Amino acid sequence: NKPEWYLTQVLMWIGNHAKFLDDKIQPILDKAGSSVNAGLEFSRALVMLILEKLAADIPCLLYDDTLFCHLVDEVLLFERELYSVHGYLSSFPSCMHILSEESCFQRWLTVEKKFALQKMDSMLSSEAAWISQYKDITDVDEMKVPDCAETFMTLLLVITDRYKNLPTASRKLQFLGLQKELVDDFRIRLTQVMKEETRASLGFRYCAILNAVNYIATVLADWADNV
Repeated sequence: NKPEWYLTQVLMWIGNHAKFLDDKIQPILDKAGSSVNAGLEFSRALVMLILEKLAADIPCLLYDDTLFCHLVDEVLLFERELYSVHGYLSSFPSCMHILSEESCFQRWLTVEKKFALQKMDSMLSSEAAWISQYKDITDVDEMKVPDCAETFMTLLLVITDRYKNLPTASRKLQFLGLQKELVDDFRIRLTQVMKEETRASLGFRYCAILNAVNYIATVLADWADNV
């Protein structure tokens, strides 16, 4: 239940040994005419240990939503730091390969959808659902975007950020399928609220729904260039 312990430990080992490997080991390899990068090979070996650990742990966590989600969250944070801070190569083995394995991946999709739907329930039942966060700042709020629409698009963006480093396009497309389901679900929810408001089509909430639809369509159009 604490994968961050060993993930953080490995990041510390990589960081603490970087100077020694660069200053002492790399010159020896260079002198021998080797193309090996000492720091990267050290990192790769430690990541292989993590993959072994994950392969052993994940089957025990698959049906505990809280622990499984925590593991995925920590692995994604680990991967981000591994690449951005320590220059790990995308061609090397990574934790995303473990998360891409069929049983683990399908479970990830399932819990991602479950928590996204819960988030949608809470955002639409919020008292501020149809109010713009920037309603008092005219130059910021040209589109009069209600809070629920902005929160929903942020939710989609966060999901994209979580799956964008998956190693295969087919897995990314499955996540895109989930996002399309969520967009359709949100559309249905907006339609249901709109039907309750048809008698007051110039009312506050009806206008907020139209603003939400316009905003979502605009953002999705902007995202169309994102492969």
